[in-house]
Amino acid sequence: MADMTLDTKGLNCPLPILKTKKIIKDVPRGGTLEVLATDPGSVADFQAFCKTTGNTLLEHEESGGVYRFLIQHSA
Repeated sequence: MADMTLDTKGLNCPLPILKTKKIIKDVPRGGTLEVLATDPGSVADFQAFCKTTGNTLLEHEESGGVYRFLIQHSA
C-alpha cells in the first residue's frame, strides 16, 4: 500500500507530472506514491520523470483506461 495517492484522472500532459513533482516532496524518502492517470501518454511521461529525477518507478499497470503508477521517492 502506498504512503500517498495522487488522482490525476482526467488531466492531460503535463499536469499529472507537474502535480506528481509537487506532491512527491511530501512523501518520505523510501516511501511510495501511487499516481492514477487516464492520459495514455503518461506511461512514457512517468518513465522519463523517474529517470530524470532519480525516483524509482516500481510498477505500472493499466485497467479500464486508468493507468496506475507506483513511484518510490528515492531522490
